[in-house]
Amino acid sequence: MTETIYKYFQAWLNADAEPLKTVFADDVVYSECYGQEYHGLSQILQWFEDWNKKGKVLRWEISRIIEANCTAVAEWYFECVYEGKTEDFNGVTVADFDGQGKIIRLSEYQSKAEHCFPYGE
Repeated sequence: MTETIYKYFQAWLNADAEPLKTVFADDVVYSECYGQEYHGLSQILQWFEDWNKKGKVLRWEISRIIEANCTAVAEWYFECVYEGKTEDFNGVTVADFDGQGKIIRLSEYQSKAEHCFPYGE
């Protein structure tokens, strides 16, 4: 599962959709941290193509992955340029895998990258 998560992130870093065909099950459900949801591999491939026309992933660094049964949870830092605007945030991916080792459901959550300390450090 860990290898599959890394392969998925690397596909974005390389702007290469080919690995997605081996990462995701055909009937995958993908819930993006921005609210969009994609049903099926064909919708993910279309989103990937459309997104990469307007943006580029600069960094997507995994800090840790936790595996349990058929689920992997990855904590990460993400940075991109989209339509000329640079954005970064921390995030978590929860990925459920089928019996063939492909992602069948993926949900993303984001958190601001910049943290403040209201009570001091």
